[in-house]
Amino acid sequence: MGTKIAMWRIDGEPRRVQPAKLALESRLEDIIETQTDVLGQPILLIGRQVPTKYGKFIDLLGVNADGDVVVIELKRDRTPRDVVAQVLDYASWVQDLENPEVRAIFDDYQRRTGGAASFDEAFAEVFGDGAPDDLNTRHQLIVVASDMDDATERLVAYLSGGYQVPINVLLLDYFADGDREYLARTWLIDDASVTATRSGAASAAKKQAAWNGHDWYVSFGEEAGGRSWDDARTHGFVSAGGGEWFSRTMRQLPVGARVLTHIPKSGYVAVGEVLAPARPFEDAVVDRDGSEVPLSSLALQGTYVFPERDDDQDQREWVVPVRWLTAVPRAEAFWKPGFFANQNSACKLRNEYTISEVSSHFGLD
Repeated sequence: MGTKIAMWRIDGEPRRVQPAKLALESRLEDIIETQTDVLGQPILLIGRQVPTKYGKFIDLLGVNADGDVVVIELKRDRTPRDVVAQVLDYASWVQDLENPEVRAIFDDYQRRTGGAASFDEAFAEVFGDGAPDDLNTRHQLIVVASDMDDATERLVAYLSGGYQVPINVLLLDYFADGDREYLARTWLIDDASVTATRSGAASAAKKQAAWNGHDWYVSFGEEAGGRSWDDARTHGFVSAGGGEWFSRTMRQLPVGARVLTHIPKSGYVAVGEVLAPARPFEDAVVDRDGSEVPLSSLALQGTYVFPERDDDQDQREWVVPVRWLTAVPRAEAFWKPGFFANQNSACKLRNEYTISEVSSHFGLD
């Protein structure tokens, strides 16, 4: 159960500030829209008065750092049964939203409010990281109220406890002291005990961003005493190794794939086309003036042979020959907040914002 807040003013003789009735509960919607920290967690707001296919409007809709959709509904003066039934009805609609639909809601909200940021830029600004490929695999339901009655408390506790419905009530106590106003936040149920609902496997697949069928992300982990980007840029290859996690995904790169190559902590440095399957460094060949030559025969700045790893296929350095469409030195790496990056050596690149911006930057389609 949420704890009632008491407040004292102590800049003189201590005096208790009495709670008051918020004059217009609709003000809460404005407050939350402009200051989502009121909710106690970072939220990227993606819509206000969002229409559902049932002819109703969700007060506020957002996403959290995991890409979960968060439904925020104000209790206003509705009965407990009405407000709980309403938010559950919204959940039945929200759970089917696919990745493009979540982004479209955000784009519409930006148009209506005069914003110009893309979803990925806004996500990175709020959370400090790129948006996940999967959006809305889970959702949360928050009822915002300035007061609470026993019936609402019983309904919410019943649903979140016995039936694991991800619903909670945010109580905002209002205090007025002269011309100063205050809000104090309390959760009806300990927020850590409310687990977001995950979509089933069939619908979760639709929550992932679409893949265009040919663009791949490659992370080129340049290391002191190890691989060198100058070698890869000059001789046309990408490589990875030193463990199953790194080598397995590199070996999955298909011939003909377009690879957008990223150096961790620097940015994107190249776009190219895979010419042949991955091979261990000792067997790898690259194109030199139309002829295939062993990579190991060339003068290289980096190190790609590790004797202690020769007997372990996953530990060895695996090389994929690439025809660069464009490639720049590390110092000219391109990066923007919201770009995709992770620790996989290679993976399908679904982030359309990254694909579009990197392609445009390097003058490619």
